[in-house]
Amino acid sequence: MAGAKNHDYHILPPSITPILGSFSALTMFFGLVMWMHPEQFGYGSLVFGLGLLGVLYTFFAWWSDVVTEAHAGDHTPVVQLHLRYGMIMFIASEVMFFVGWFWAWFDFSLFPVPLEIVKDAETHAFTVTNLIGQEGAAALMQWPPKGLEVLDSMKLPLLNTLILLCSGTTVTWAHHALIHGDREGLKKGLLATILLGLLFSSIQAYEYLEAPFPFAGLNYGTAFYMATGFHGFHVIVGTIFLAVCLVRANKGHFTPKQHFGFEAAAWYWHFVDVVWLFLFIAIYIWGGWGAPVHA
Repeated sequence: MAGAKNHDYHILPPSITPILGSFSALTMFFGLVMWMHPEQFGYGSLVFGLGLLGVLYTFFAWWSDVVTEAHAGDHTPVVQLHLRYGMIMFIASEVMFFVGWFWAWFDFSLFPVPLEIVKDAETHAFTVTNLIGQEGAAALMQWPPKGLEVLDSMKLPLLNTLILLCSGTTVTWAHHALIHGDREGLKKGLLATILLGLLFSSIQAYEYLEAPFPFAGLNYGTAFYMATGFHGFHVIVGTIFLAVCLVRANKGHFTPKQHFGFEAAAWYWHFVDVVWLFLFIAIYIWGGWGAPVHA
């Protein structure tokens, strides 16, 4: 067309996917609220499930469009740069998300509330008594709370730390293999990273089953499970991310010069690794220092 302007980016046709994703997320939110108040609302789980299906479909449809655009040559250098900016900002938001959990953990640990914890020998149930205002309460202002057993940081937590460090090595191996045109190395590195991620999640699930403290009614347990649990959720998301990359690699996707989808997954995985190192040091080692260890 006469007078047309050449751009270094591609204008996409209108899509219903962003609108569908927004309404699906809103539906999922209201469904979760309804699910938490069954005495006032019915069908909360159904509404939540419908919203979740809509969000999952949005993921699939939107990212399928992105992959199609990449193969069509629409990901020019400018578009690739903006995709990288978007991923960097996403990871930055995730950093601030974990800052909130670390903040809660250090607030509880540096300014502990005087608690008395008694564990029933037969039922293993906890009785937690708040001693604020009572005589001798200052003597029980300690972290972890007096009477609480903690997990041994040198057992399963240390094993999981080594597993994640190894997974960071294997995903880097896969990245370097891709850059040098070694597609078999790419596939093997991705598969090894995925297996290590699954192993980490399995060990963490076992650790939760064996943990000697509950989630509710105790600030130590609440802060512990929220921080480590959300990290575990991110490991699962990262494992799925890498599994999608493995499927794409088997289909012949990614080239040494254009492989942002895999690069984003590798960035995310390294972020998960770094967060775990901080969790291991702050929560398992420093946070349980001096407390009796669960056998």
